[in-house]
Amino acid sequence: MANPGPRPHDTRLPGESQRYREAREELRLAEIELMRQRERLAAQRRALPKGPPVPDHTFLEGPRSLDAGDEPVSRVRLSELFTGPGRPLVIYQLMYGKRQTEPCPMCTMWIDGYNGVARHLARNIDFAIVGAADPVPLRAHARSRGWHRLRLLSCGDNTFKYDMGSEDENGEQDSRISVFDRGADGTVHHHYSATPRMAEDIDQRGIDLLSPVWHLLDLTPQGRGDWFAGLDY
Repeated sequence: MANPGPRPHDTRLPGESQRYREAREELRLAEIELMRQRERLAAQRRALPKGPPVPDHTFLEGPRSLDAGDEPVSRVRLSELFTGPGRPLVIYQLMYGKRQTEPCPMCTMWIDGYNGVARHLARNIDFAIVGAADPVPLRAHARSRGWHRLRLLSCGDNTFKYDMGSEDENGEQDSRISVFDRGADGTVHHHYSATPRMAEDIDQRGIDLLSPVWHLLDLTPQGRGDWFAGLDY
């Protein structure tokens, strides 16, 4: 059997003090417990019972290619976003449209990452971005960001985002990620949703696990601070 090499927690860094090493080991054990808790949480999420049925909303969709023009716009039903039996559908709900007249910078950062991993996601799930903006401005924003691998849908003329809790009665937008499954009879059911605002004291971190940006910042001594994504870079 090949030598697996040194285990990371056995590595002694040149010049490290005993105090630093002990603190680093305490942190390693805390990270291990967090990983185990995430595994338990993922299992609990997978074990959710069958969720409520969801109306078979109709979305507007522009051309799949960003190099194509903004016409024609086609219509596609929620149930038609599933490309095969047994495949879950994941939808990220972009804050753009109605009262949100400019695309949300933070949503944009999330979706930048999804565009990069879309080909990997497609091996296991169906994935789409849904916003309340009309197809033309939605695709214009996608073109400016280079979102070549994502399916972009407009829900401005249906109640999908309102039903999911990412839009209020005044058209104010919020972000959310939702998972759906489709039964043998074609009925779509809601499985799970998550939002950045999980509690009064968790205003923006509810879906941090879905973007590596935060985790890289959290590795540093400064942390994430009050940094906020922008659309100007």
